[in-house]
Amino acid sequence: MLRVENLHVFYGAIHALQGVSFHVEKGEIVTLIGANGAGKSTTLRTLSGILRPRDGSIALNGQELTTMPAEKIVKLGMSHVPEGRRIFAPLTVKENIMMGAYTRSDPAEIQTTLARAYKSFPRLKERESQYGGTLSGGEQQMLAMARALMSQPSLLLLDEPSMGLSPILVEEIFKIIVEINKQGTTILLVEQNAQMALSISNRAYVLETGSIVLSGDAKEIASNPDVKKAYLGI
Repeated sequence: MLRVENLHVFYGAIHALQGVSFHVEKGEIVTLIGANGAGKSTTLRTLSGILRPRDGSIALNGQELTTMPAEKIVKLGMSHVPEGRRIFAPLTVKENIMMGAYTRSDPAEIQTTLARAYKSFPRLKERESQYGGTLSGGEQQMLAMARALMSQPSLLLLDEPSMGLSPILVEEIFKIIVEINKQGTTILLVEQNAQMALSISNRAYVLETGSIVLSGDAKEIASNPDVKKAYLGI
């Protein structure tokens, strides 16, 4: 579904991604783990067209994305929930969610997707008239995810969905991620809570200073002694 080959990305003179290659198959949950500054968020931002690679290839269902505008990438079926949620605080919950449907034109289909989003996130339905900025951190994360789902993505990029949340909310968010995947959405997940991320993933890649140093089945990665020591606190 997604093929990334030899990706090189720079911030000025800083070589942020150094020949990154990986793939995501349809129906999978795939996790990128690594320390702060390893290049995880940079990878997602490059996939979704926010950043441009200097070299390499990104293909979604066979279509090359490296020079494509971000809004066209959304139309092709990729949606990105950024680190820090980035909701629109002055807009209501419903207005925030509807922003995710800007690439679509059929009102009936949009309403069907909205109903599905509210079913996945019933708390947002209860708060649909509240301003986004009045929501708790967990509710804002749900809002960012619901907004992304409004474009009906085949591939959802999630950047640190558990950041700043209580343990109870983290469990709730991860249950929702699994449910979204069961409903047919492929997921590429970047997450500091490596233990939780690996527990729900099919496969995983470990990034260190802009390069992938380890890849494989998520359970195998979770049992790797070096990964346990570096990322799982075991």
